[in-house]
Amino acid sequence: MLWKPRTYRRSSTFSRLAKLLAFLLVVWTTLETLYVRNALILASTLDAPPLGGERIYIASIHWNNEPILRSHWISAVVALVQEIGAANVFVSVLESGSYDNTKDALSTLEYELTTLQIPHQILMENITHADELAAPPAKQGWIANPSTGAHELRRIPYLANLRNRAMEPFYNLKEQGKTFDKILWLNDVAFTTPQISTLLHTNDGSYAAACSLDFSRAGQVYDTFALRDIEGREQLSQTWPFFRARASRAAIKASQPVPVASCWNGVVAFDAKPFHLSGKDGLKYRGVEDSLAEKHVEGSECCLIHADNGLASREKGVWVNPNVRVGYKPEAFEGVNPGEGRSWVSVWRVMVGSWTNRIGRWSSVSWIKEVVLRGRVKAWENEGFESEWMGAYLKRRRTIGTHLLLRPNFLETWVFAAGPEQQNHLASGTRDIVTYIKPCSRILDLEKPTIVYVRTNDRAEKSSTRFLL
Repeated sequence: MLWKPRTYRRSSTFSRLAKLLAFLLVVWTTLETLYVRNALILASTLDAPPLGGERIYIASIHWNNEPILRSHWISAVVALVQEIGAANVFVSVLESGSYDNTKDALSTLEYELTTLQIPHQILMENITHADELAAPPAKQGWIANPSTGAHELRRIPYLANLRNRAMEPFYNLKEQGKTFDKILWLNDVAFTTPQISTLLHTNDGSYAAACSLDFSRAGQVYDTFALRDIEGREQLSQTWPFFRARASRAAIKASQPVPVASCWNGVVAFDAKPFHLSGKDGLKYRGVEDSLAEKHVEGSECCLIHADNGLASREKGVWVNPNVRVGYKPEAFEGVNPGEGRSWVSVWRVMVGSWTNRIGRWSSVSWIKEVVLRGRVKAWENEGFESEWMGAYLKRRRTIGTHLLLRPNFLETWVFAAGPEQQNHLASGTRDIVTYIKPCSRILDLEKPTIVYVRTNDRAEKSSTRFLL
């Protein structure tokens, strides 16, 4: 008899605590959802700042992009350059052997830019990817496939070379005394002039780089390779709120510029100063060394450019502007841009996304990949590749006259100072290459190359072109 009341009291206490906890969770979720929704709606009502007198260098590379070029991209570029003004803009486009009618579409753009007297260079090549593969392997950018013994063309160095070629007019114009304030890279996405203006004014224009968010389907961010949160980690999911790091999550929930380690995501604006300082032999797009890629480690040229950029420090930083959302398809663009006074993230998505992200952080770990990555890079170091690659890297950084300081919470800080004023940042005797590569790294499988699908005779067929990720 004595135990029954005690059992009842304990059950009653537990029940009250459970109800209190449930109540607090409901209150917390409600308040968080209201905060996020208010921030999203407020952001949708803000007017885009006017494009100022900054000089903008617009660059873009294309391959088999005809549909989006004709439906959105060309008209958007024409509207943008008219707003900027012919005296303040240059457009550089490189097309690389498309199988569809991308060349014809870009010819239309070339005609319109010429008519408007907009300075530009549009290069269209007849060399296809298949032609590139048929050529003898070059000294760099190729790797032996262990399963076949054949040499494969690495995708990242190939793309890095295209980006560097699209930048050539930038350096040529500099030699003529014509410089730019910002470099604007445009992927094959739908965008508007107000969006570009908003992006260019991220943090009042003070940034090393500022990126949009890109979507191939409404609600799902597309570029997961180059995007890393402020702690250098991959995003937790492709849906809102995306990020693992607290600072990155807090910013996107407030619809404010999100601090990140790297990004690209459809449209990216760079402060042009480091590119002017570097000259032709300095800051350029690149992949990791072939010898490191053979260890099944790869990094995106769109990510490594931020690591190489001396301005990408805490002083200016790299940012994602969540209020600039672009799309690779018209329906994706419309889905994430519902209009003024409307939130692009639903109430349900805010609630579910917040808790999914929270549970994901509690239940998942990122250190396993880091351990594997560190082991592979260590094996690369032990084979003697470090000194040759690092020597070339240090020489380039000293030419720029800046230093690289990666944030300590990547792994260990890896710092190289260019002058006495930076020596206090130099970790004596420490050369942690993993720290440098890790925010941009992806563990790859050399036996599973990407198969590129192309359209020939109105049929989608597998191309013989095989790029390694």
